[in-house]
Amino acid sequence: MTDRIRGCWVAFEDDIRDDDVEDVVNAIMMVKRVQAVTTEKVDPRDFMARAQVKSELFAKLTTLLHEFFT
Repeated sequence: MTDRIRGCWVAFEDDIRDDDVEDVVNAIMMVKRVQAVTTEKVDPRDFMARAQVKSELFAKLTTLLHEFFT
């Protein structure tokens, strides 16, 4: 027996202005069996999470380059 999927999430590579996302939402609604699409606004937690990921990636890259060149 196969599993059933009730939905999926879509993440954009960059934040999209709310007046520009309407075309994307309409396109997703055209996909067969899509019942609803909602959007979520960016908030300060998003900024903090991205900053933390960038910082951690920079630290790992710095460590890797230091090990490679020494």
